Amino acid sequence: MICSQRFAWLLMVLFGSMATAVLASEPSDPESAIRRMVQANAEKDLPTLSRLMAHDADIISYAVAGRKYVGWTELEEGMQEEFINSQKLEIPITELKVWRKGDLAWYAMELDYIRYVADGLEVKRTVLPMRETGVLERRHGQWQLLSWHESFRSAQLGGPLTSLSAASSQRSVGSSQISTTLDLSGIWNILEVEDDKRYQATLDKDGNGPYTQHGGRFTTTTVADRLWQGTWQQPGNDREGGFEVLLSEDGTQANGVWWYTRVGKQKNIPPREHGGTYQWKRLTPPSQAR
Repeated sequence: MICSQRFAWLLMVLFGSMATAVLASEPSDPESAIRRMVQANAEKDLPTLSRLMAHDADIISYAVAGRKYVGWTELEEGMQEEFINSQKLEIPITELKVWRKGDLAWYAMELDYIRYVADGLEVKRTVLPMRETGVLERRHGQWQLLSWHESFRSAQLGGPLTSLSAASSQRSVGSSQISTTLDLSGIWNILEVEDDKRYQATLDKDGNGPYTQHGGRFTTTTVADRLWQGTWQQPGNDREGGFEVLLSEDGTQANGVWWYTRVGKQKNIPPREHGGTYQWKRLTPPSQAR
């Protein structure tokens, strides 16, 4: 009996010491909390992220590519999927400014989100230049992230991929002027870099055709000096937008950007403000997909 009581006392001392160590390791100021969250994200440490983020059901946050998270459950699922798809993450902070008033704090941050994703036998490294703003609140002595908004800071994602000639720059995107010498037909593998979404498009010589994502369809509007522009529609999730990619010299690959112009009933989305980056690879020679 005495031994049992002594063992119980030792356990209480042990767990008490552990609890004290955990509390001591918690960030004591909002900037430390932000840096700890970024570190936990890079380390795929979901328990720490859960502890440092508020779980209110009505909190809304916005990520790149038009993604919207409502409440902790949706965000947790999104992070779990990202952790599974990425072999490794590196997230160096390049700039961070924090303001505080009482138990509230808000910040503006720039960072590089570096993803390592398996591509066959190779590992592909992608650097996403990001900016982020957010709000924290101190609850029961602990700083927690309430809501945040992130976007790309790269100028490439907000502007054209290449400078057009004076003649081509005067062409209207809606005029559907297609190059008669460039054959875009074939089956194309498409990667949405940020979400690691992969699907295929089957296009005719003018660059029009379906793709295997929510019943989607590409419509090419302009091709000039390897700059390929057009629109996309996805009836399956009621969304549409535009794209702009630059073809390689041999026409077998294309890299560029995509964006939303409508999501459901929301139509006032500024072009290029919400979207992501594309990587296209041609699987078949021209004219074999007709």
